[in-house]
Amino acid sequence: MISKYKIKGLDCANCAAELERALQKIKGIENASINFITEKMQLEYDETKKEEIMKNVKKVIKREEPDVTIEEV
Repeated sequence: MISKYKIKGLDCANCAAELERALQKIKGIENASINFITEKMQLEYDETKKEEIMKNVKKVIKREEPDVTIEEV
């Protein structure tokens, strides 16, 4: 499944790249991409584990970039 999110609060393109790498390490995520300019994030993951994956995504975002928020579009 592919989900798209609006991501707000990133300070720079390097921060986006680091967050992207951290998200790709989450078990169940097949692909994660963040576009700093458009403030969009796309996640490809196992649909059957969405709740667990999104909980881990929020944990990683809070740890890596505490001021960042996401909302599904």
